[in-house]
Amino acid sequence: MNLKPSILDLNWTDVEEKITRFIKDYVGKAKTKGIVLGLSGGIDSSTAAALSALAIGGDKVLGLLMPEKETYNEKDIEDAKRVAEKFGLKTETIDITPVLEALQNTLPAFDPKDKMCKGNLKARVRMICLYYYANKFNLIVCGSSDKSETMIGYFTKWGDAAADIAPLMDLYKTQVRKLAEHIGLPKEITQKPSSPALWPGQMAEEEIGLKYETLDLILYGLEHFMKTEEIADQLGLEKAKVDKVKNRWKSMEHKRRMPLTTKIQYRTVGFDFRLPHTT
Repeated sequence: MNLKPSILDLNWTDVEEKITRFIKDYVGKAKTKGIVLGLSGGIDSSTAAALSALAIGGDKVLGLLMPEKETYNEKDIEDAKRVAEKFGLKTETIDITPVLEALQNTLPAFDPKDKMCKGNLKARVRMICLYYYANKFNLIVCGSSDKSETMIGYFTKWGDAAADIAPLMDLYKTQVRKLAEHIGLPKEITQKPSSPALWPGQMAEEEIGLKYETLDLILYGLEHFMKTEEIADQLGLEKAKVDKVKNRWKSMEHKRRMPLTTKIQYRTVGFDFRLPHTT
C-alpha cells in the first residue's frame, strides 16, 4: 500500500449522498422534528450542519452558538452565522459563562490552574445545552466528531463526542475538509486551523504534535494493518512518532466505548444484547 495523500481521495458526491441519506433516514425513523448541533464556526461543526441542512432542510436544523468569555472569538461567531445563513439554519446563542462560573464556584475541588479539567467542563456544559434542546423540542443531537480525532481520543468523553449520530466519524480530518469544499463551505472555514476552544490559544495540531495531513496517513496505515516500520519509512518519519500515534489510538479505546460491565447473564446490554436503534 502506497501512503500518498491521494489514497484518501473519495467520490465526494457519493459521500455527500450517503451521509445525507443516513441523516434523513435516522431522523425519519426516530420520528423527531429535526436536528440540533453545536455550531462553533469550525470545519467539523460547519460541515455537519451543512450536511444536515442538505438532508432535511435548514428549517429543521437548529445550530446552538455557545460562546463563553474566556475563549470568545468574534471571527468564530461570524463564521458560524455565515454557515447558518448560507444553508438556511435556525440558530440560537447561549452564553454559557454564567453556568461555568456557577459550577466553578460550586465544586470544592475546582482548580483554575488545571486547564484540562476546566476545559472539559466547558465541553460537557455544551453537551448539556444540546440535550436540553433535544429533549425540549424533540430533536436529534448531531455530533461533529471526525475519524482522526476519534481514533486518537482527541475529544472530551461525554462532552463534544456525546451525540445521537456522528455522520462524519468515518472521515479523516483532511477528508472532511475536502467534503466541505465539495458542498460549498467558504474557504475561510475549510482551511481554518482546528481548535476545541477549551482554553485561549488552544490549537489542535500543536497539541497532537503532527499536521493532520501526516496524522491521517498514519491512521490510514494503521487502519489497514500496516506495520509501523513501513508507515514510518513511506512517510519519512521516525518510527517512534508512528508508534506514539499507534499507542495513543490503542490506549484511548476506553473513550470510544460505552461503560463496560461484568459478564454475568445470558446476554449483556451493550455487548451481545443490542437492538436496532429505530423500529
